[in-house]
Amino acid sequence: MAYIVAGIQQLGIGVSNLKEARDWYQKILGYDVIIFDEAAEANLMSRYTDNQIQTRHAVLTYNMKGGGGFEVWQNTSRTPEAPSFEIQLGDLGIFIGKIKAPDIHRAFKQFQKSKVNIISEINNSPEGKPHFFIKDPYNNIFEIEQGTDWLLKQPKVTGGNSGVIIGVSDMDRSIKLYSQILGYETVVYDQEKIFNDLTSLPGGNEKYRRVLLKHENKRIGPFSPMLGDSTIELIQAVDHKVRKIYEDRLWGDLGYIHLCFDIIGMHDLKTECEAAGYNFTVDSAVGFDMGEAAGHFSYIEDPDGTLIEFVETHKIPIIKKIGWYLNITKRKQKKPLPMWFFKILGASRKI
Repeated sequence: MAYIVAGIQQLGIGVSNLKEARDWYQKILGYDVIIFDEAAEANLMSRYTDNQIQTRHAVLTYNMKGGGGFEVWQNTSRTPEAPSFEIQLGDLGIFIGKIKAPDIHRAFKQFQKSKVNIISEINNSPEGKPHFFIKDPYNNIFEIEQGTDWLLKQPKVTGGNSGVIIGVSDMDRSIKLYSQILGYETVVYDQEKIFNDLTSLPGGNEKYRRVLLKHENKRIGPFSPMLGDSTIELIQAVDHKVRKIYEDRLWGDLGYIHLCFDIIGMHDLKTECEAAGYNFTVDSAVGFDMGEAAGHFSYIEDPDGTLIEFVETHKIPIIKKIGWYLNITKRKQKKPLPMWFFKILGASRKI
């Protein structure tokens, strides 16, 4: 690849009350560092908002134990809509966000103590790793899975995002996108059956083809130490009909709105995507400026219309009040940022 995929930068989550959601993710999942907190118009996303420019308030937040972030997103020009039906496993789109934990049993006990809505017992995945599922107050399901790679030593029971579970309609076609474009080239398992560890989920008693993809080599790039390892799990229903999770709804409505990757080399990535038949549907071209962070973003759709965002970061705040920003474009592209940067970022941007 002439471009670099440094990892999952963030999982977008549409909510109806941003402050309440941000506080819950901070308290329960350890997302206590904010990179930007910005209210603005989503000018370039009108393709996905009924051809109308919507105003929004967005917060990009991280758990500095390591892992991808959350972009918590509230539409402020209309009331965000929930799905009109109960989303089932296998429905098309992002169904579950993965969160890594160093000790699954400790995390389970802590969530019990905090009265989190735990919707399964601890079970082993087809890979043999322990995991369980929870639901946040906004009806989003998270998988808590065993993790091994960490950024900063912190006492939190969980780290950050380590992947997603996505419903697809054509497994083989979807595998090509996530492996060839995004580098998840290794198939950990590919099985078709009723899975015991999924039966607690809506639709979990049905038969599915289930494929777990991972990247074989460690990610590189400035933010790769923080973003860490990740997986993409694809689920295809075998015997029943499915629906699109965002059927008759807009981008920014309640739920998982996109999966965003931190990349370097947007021009080369665009060329690669177009050659594979995935044209950019949104392209900020000259870049974006969130006031506190700046860069270049774009979107593609996976074969079922799930939104995949790419962000090439140009500027990020370190200590905003003294005007200390890091210009990523002046560094060697493949070189990870030093550990002192992440320590200062975590201390200076903490809620």
